[in-house]
Amino acid sequence: MNLSNYQSMDPHLLVGLVNTELRNNASSLEDLCKTHNLEPQELQARLAQGGYEWRPEQKQFR
Repeated sequence: MNLSNYQSMDPHLLVGLVNTELRNNASSLEDLCKTHNLEPQELQARLAQGGYEWRPEQKQFR
């Protein structure tokens, strides 16, 4: 999965892609960000624009 253009993606589409990647391939948000060369704070801020917040206990954005 290529998340390099996440800043221009619709947050509602992005949340699905990110949560799928977290469920299937990444052990944590930090792992996902490291794999895709992303900054966790920037990804969280982008998803917050769509009303999503990181839920570490569920390992997903809701």
